[in-house]
Amino acid sequence: MTGKICILVDDGLATGSTMRAAVAGLRQRGPRRIVVAVPIAASSTRRELSAEADEIVCAATPEPFVAVGRWYANFEQTTDEEVRALLEAAAREQAGLEQGSAPVQGP
Repeated sequence: MTGKICILVDDGLATGSTMRAAVAGLRQRGPRRIVVAVPIAASSTRRELSAEADEIVCAATPEPFVAVGRWYANFEQTTDEEVRALLEAAAREQAGLEQGSAPVQGP
């Protein structure tokens, strides 16, 4: 990570504790910049986190905030199996790109 621009992505920031831990852990690896990207955040959390990350990209900071899930039509949790399938599909696609073939579709 040394000298790289790192982008940390989350579904939203309520208290920001998880993102703060991620920023702190990543900061120890010496990135050039840390960018936090979220679609939704509590305005106070966004403000506080701006002191720790180099940049925050956030689509909206509604008032009242209440909870991250309130701003999604579907806020179901992603299963471990779904994550594994997506990671495997991404690995296959990357391998195909490195070998010069067309991208692989779907998990």
